[in-house]
Amino acid sequence: MYHIKSCKFYLGVEMTVTILFSLLLVSCEQSTTNAGSQASTAGRDTVAVFIAQPDTAIKSVAFPGELDPYLQSDLFAKVQGYVRNMKVDIGDRVHRGQNLAVIEAPEVNTQVSQSQAALAAVKSKYTASEDRYRRLYEASLSPSPGIVAPADLVSARDQMESDSAAWEALRQQSKAYREISGYLYITAPFDGVITARKADPGALVSPSSMLLTIQDNNMLRLRISVPEVYVASAGSGKDLSFSVDAFPEQRFTGKLTRKTETIDPATRTELWEYDVDNRNRKLKSGAFVYAQLKLSRGASSFVLPPAAVATTLEKKFVIRVRDGKAEWVDVRQGMTTDKGIEVFGDIHRGDTLLSKATDERKPGTEAFWKMTK
Repeated sequence: MYHIKSCKFYLGVEMTVTILFSLLLVSCEQSTTNAGSQASTAGRDTVAVFIAQPDTAIKSVAFPGELDPYLQSDLFAKVQGYVRNMKVDIGDRVHRGQNLAVIEAPEVNTQVSQSQAALAAVKSKYTASEDRYRRLYEASLSPSPGIVAPADLVSARDQMESDSAAWEALRQQSKAYREISGYLYITAPFDGVITARKADPGALVSPSSMLLTIQDNNMLRLRISVPEVYVASAGSGKDLSFSVDAFPEQRFTGKLTRKTETIDPATRTELWEYDVDNRNRKLKSGAFVYAQLKLSRGASSFVLPPAAVATTLEKKFVIRVRDGKAEWVDVRQGMTTDKGIEVFGDIHRGDTLLSKATDERKPGTEAFWKMTK
């Protein structure tokens, strides 16, 4: 019994030692595995990424502009002569057809008188030849033969037609002289205000001499040159808000009415024109304008944080994560809004993009991609 108990004792000690050695071996293997895993990932850094979602680019852009009169005309003398009377001065409001100035040109009046006298003489001759032809024609219809020779009837008809043509020619010439005499009176082509006066009574003027400038400022034109990058963006409304130096704390509005539908190759802009109601005459043509134009993209695009778009000398790009690796995607820049930069390229909804793109992050590199909101 003693020997049996001793064997059992030694056997128990041996089993205990075996179990402890096995546990120690497993612990060492786990430690070795964790150390290898940490060593294999020690070279990776953590990079912030986000999910790309389409959005509508909306922004308010400040543009300079200028107010122009709705209508403007420089009135010139059409004949040479002397200014006999100037009936208006700058600041005078006039109506369409109103007489503004009178030019004295005696030779024009003489031409009108001469043409009227010559017209009266030719008309009298035509009336006589017409009467003679009518009488001969009626006599030729008589049943008695030989009363009017056929040659006489033809001659009378030819003379009547010749006198008729001469009368018509002088009538047109007389009409032209009367129209020229009408040029001696300068009239307003539309309702407006006189903004310039370049001649006084007694001044010698010619067809190249400007006398007056008239403007219609009841309605003003606000012209703005919109850069090419914005011309495809539809405004959120047809109204434009603007201010002027004369009233810095007051806002005015204009309504978009027309565009040039072409890009100026010199400035790469398109001219947009707004109508501004100025019946109260508070605004002045020629005033400099500070306009706020609201623009929005007609379709959805991608608006990214500025840091997500990298720029080099060759291109602009974003960095997308695909299959755990970095990938460069070329993009074109659109509008810059309060939310970020609008870009166009091979980007789709749900793509994972780096929050901070840089050319130091080469394509194919790996990292711990940490998702941000």
